[in-house]
Amino acid sequence: MTAATHSTLFPRVPDSADAVLDGLDPEQRAVATALHGPVCVLAGAGTGKTRAITHRIAYGVRAGILQPSSVLAVTFTNRAAGEMRGRLRQLGAVGVQARTFHSAALRQLQYFWPKAVGGSLPRIVERKVQLVADAAAASRVRLDRNELRDVTAEIEWAKVTQTVPGDYAAAAARAARDTPRDPAEIAKLYEAYEEIKRDRVVIDFEDVLLLTVGILQDRRDVAEQVRAQYQHFVVDEYQDVSPLQQRLLELWLGDRDDLCVVGDASQTIYSFTGATPDHLLDFRVRHPGATVVKLVRDYRSTPQVVHLANGLLSQARGRAADHRLELVSQRPPGPEPIYADYADEPSEAEGAARHIRALLDSGVPAAEIAVLFRTNSQSETYEQALADAGIPYQLRGAERFFDRPEVRRAIHALRAAARFGANDSRLDDVVDLPSQVRAVLSGEGWTGEPPAGSGAVRERWESLAALVHLAQDFATVGPDVTLTDLVAELDERAGAQHAPTVQGVTLASLHSAKGLEWDVVFLVGVAEGMMPISYARTDEQIEEERRLLYVGVTRARERLFVSWALSRSPGGRPSRRPSRFLDGLRPGSTATGGRNGGPGGAGGVERGFGSAGRGGAAGAVPVARRTQRTVARCKVCGRTLTDAGEMKLMRCEDCPSDMDEGLYERLREWRAVQAGRSGQPAFCVFTDRTLMAIAETVPEEPEGLARIPGVGMRKYRRYGADVLAICAGQEVGEDEAKG
Repeated sequence: MTAATHSTLFPRVPDSADAVLDGLDPEQRAVATALHGPVCVLAGAGTGKTRAITHRIAYGVRAGILQPSSVLAVTFTNRAAGEMRGRLRQLGAVGVQARTFHSAALRQLQYFWPKAVGGSLPRIVERKVQLVADAAAASRVRLDRNELRDVTAEIEWAKVTQTVPGDYAAAAARAARDTPRDPAEIAKLYEAYEEIKRDRVVIDFEDVLLLTVGILQDRRDVAEQVRAQYQHFVVDEYQDVSPLQQRLLELWLGDRDDLCVVGDASQTIYSFTGATPDHLLDFRVRHPGATVVKLVRDYRSTPQVVHLANGLLSQARGRAADHRLELVSQRPPGPEPIYADYADEPSEAEGAARHIRALLDSGVPAAEIAVLFRTNSQSETYEQALADAGIPYQLRGAERFFDRPEVRRAIHALRAAARFGANDSRLDDVVDLPSQVRAVLSGEGWTGEPPAGSGAVRERWESLAALVHLAQDFATVGPDVTLTDLVAELDERAGAQHAPTVQGVTLASLHSAKGLEWDVVFLVGVAEGMMPISYARTDEQIEEERRLLYVGVTRARERLFVSWALSRSPGGRPSRRPSRFLDGLRPGSTATGGRNGGPGGAGGVERGFGSAGRGGAAGAVPVARRTQRTVARCKVCGRTLTDAGEMKLMRCEDCPSDMDEGLYERLREWRAVQAGRSGQPAFCVFTDRTLMAIAETVPEEPEGLARIPGVGMRKYRRYGADVLAICAGQEVGEDEAKG
């Protein structure tokens, strides 16, 4: 479930450009108002990146700075593109193109093919597996079902990395690919596959990008026409860009630099498809004048969930880890994550089902619960456990919502009612839109109460109920919305595969869960051999598995359950152990590896060289560029510090302290007053460790206070004057204590 569907789906359109900026935090506002030159947004999980970039586009359009038809926003899934279009429409930015890379390229390819090549565009094959099978037969190579799938994936990887058959073996070796067959044999199959496509005059999904790149490179007139159409580009999920997509983006841009990219290197989980975070991490190298904005305020998850997420990344290594973002939860405290082991996998699934039943009985909606696993093969055990417990569920990645027969019939019925409703007796006594939809769908099998059980009848009812809920949300747009308007909304959503929420527990792989969120998340099978997966051997592969678990953790808003089984089957030898990624994080465990030195990146804005005078962000928050991170050492004994609390004190826990006890107590009394006035826990003002660090340092100047870990610019602005006064021995009066 996305953030958009969690709140009101259809808010009122802001009445002015300035109103578009209402409700944005300082960093999001900096993104929204940085409308010229290259902009790089490093956005942690749950920090509102989609909100920031859609408000950026809408503000530029509403302020007359950007022409809607000149903006191209690209992302990676139809669902994300559909959600972006919906948000832009709600903000009054109609006419902006929001598409996937493939959709945008296909549109251009279809338009320019007759001019650049001649004739009509070849047919695009839906599934390339059959062509690969034909190539194997022609090459006299026997492939079983799994090998056929894996060789197909290798061909896809080669194409998105712009590798031709003759170069495949060397490229696979450089990339340390774990190839399913001998690389020379795969290269032979790849070449045969390309020959079959040429003979049959068909192209595949990757060819859409390759051919578009080829035309833009070879035909200057076509490239100039595309660049005249689009002057401003926004790229979401930039850490997932492949070399081929990056090349297409460069051709769209030409020699211009009006580009905004958004991403998080810590959420790079698709490298097996050719995605690489290097383009994101090297953005400042390619664009020295870029504005970089870091979003770290996490509005999704509780401090407890965020603490676990930060802890996972604190032990990471590699280039992506060097650029990690330290999330700061903006939500009230919640329950601690629950860790559990089970004797075997069926017991683990039954345990999850019991917890879910208790949550449902306590009032948690089924649509706000997800069970996430590493591989799709784990799904069946959980499907059976939920069915046995009478719990409705939906399997993400199964049949698409708008392709379901009952949904197609329901939309047909709604379209007919919109056209001929005056002759439909069911609509005689209903006026508002939700009542009309309920009346029409009652003829398709919808009832006010769900049917018993969890079989096909329940699944059909859940699909219709999702349309009823969507109608209720759509009605909030205004009193004048009609059934015709709703049908148009459904048609647009169907085209983008932007499905409404189905009221069932979600079962999904960790990869397919990216971009979604739920109140309650069960992370299951978190054991060695599954997380990290057994075939992850290199350091890079292991770190990607860690990032995958990080993505899973950050899907949870409030409650998180983490579990593993000691054996696969009942009666099996209990030889499994929990994932190494949990070492030092779950109760009773200790970290087995050294942590990445120093804390993660803080939020804020960094201006690139030469960015002044480029129409920079009004209201942006100037934050000093971070200096090179250094190893934290104890100021008493000199030992390297890895514990976050010790780094805050800049000394070992057991090293002698020269803390001013009286000052510490005065700071605690002041903090209690502040917490009482703001209605938040005391640690949200300053933690005990931060107060101890202040009492040991006794800063006299603002710079000294701001440098203390745990203070930062945001808290300094709010509390700095009070704290410095207390450190100077002054009394803080009633007015000052209000903060």
